[in-house]
Amino acid sequence: MNSPAGVEFEFAPELLVYRDRAALSHAAADKFIRLATEAIWARARFAVAFSGGSTPRDLYERLASPEFRERVEWSRVFFFWGDERAVPPDDKDSNYRMANETLLSKVPVPRENIFRVPAEKNPEIAAQEYARALREFFGNQLPRFDLILLGMGANAHTASLFPHTPVLSEKTRWVAATWVPELNTNRLTLTVPVINNAANILFLVTGADKAATLRAVLRGMREPERLPVQLIQPHDGKLLWMVDEAAASGLRKMVEG
Repeated sequence: MNSPAGVEFEFAPELLVYRDRAALSHAAADKFIRLATEAIWARARFAVAFSGGSTPRDLYERLASPEFRERVEWSRVFFFWGDERAVPPDDKDSNYRMANETLLSKVPVPRENIFRVPAEKNPEIAAQEYARALREFFGNQLPRFDLILLGMGANAHTASLFPHTPVLSEKTRWVAATWVPELNTNRLTLTVPVINNAANILFLVTGADKAATLRAVLRGMREPERLPVQLIQPHDGKLLWMVDEAAASGLRKMVEG
């Protein structure tokens, strides 16, 4: 995406709209299983980076249900996180805790396949250690996840890439500690180059409170400092937005799912 800041552009990813969050979560679970099956068949493993939030929670619960859990070869799935709050793994705000409670503890995934962010440590040290874990798994080349799951906040942040924060311009580090002034807290996040190197990026967005933001991101000006989600443009991968009707209500063009 080469348009300069402030210039109107048509951000036109693949967009699927579902009637509600339940329908979206069901379709996202099907998508997850298809991508996992394809990756395992092709490369004998499936590396996925999870996100936090209520919509991904619905997806994880769906994947753990009897309808879906037997369709995944869990021993070949490797779990990472796109971002994490600077809290211990048992904290109620931990993205790891949410995924563990809803999915990981309910399916036969080996514990050595789970790479949580050591967010209970000093943020800078935690970022360095997580980057080292990525290097041990992917090698020294830029990590290429088979799938990165992302959400979008009403302020257009994704992962922990918040508006007007220095991490948005990070080019070399794979994982960064970032101070979020509006939340008065530290976060840890994969950086834009790592996210954009994924084979598949899947946004899950629900709720009327996201409608104005989604319209601004997809149909408005290119303003990545204000709308960080616009930075997510895979250079050799697929980008798919799965949204419910409430979130899509501000868009002029919709593709019914």
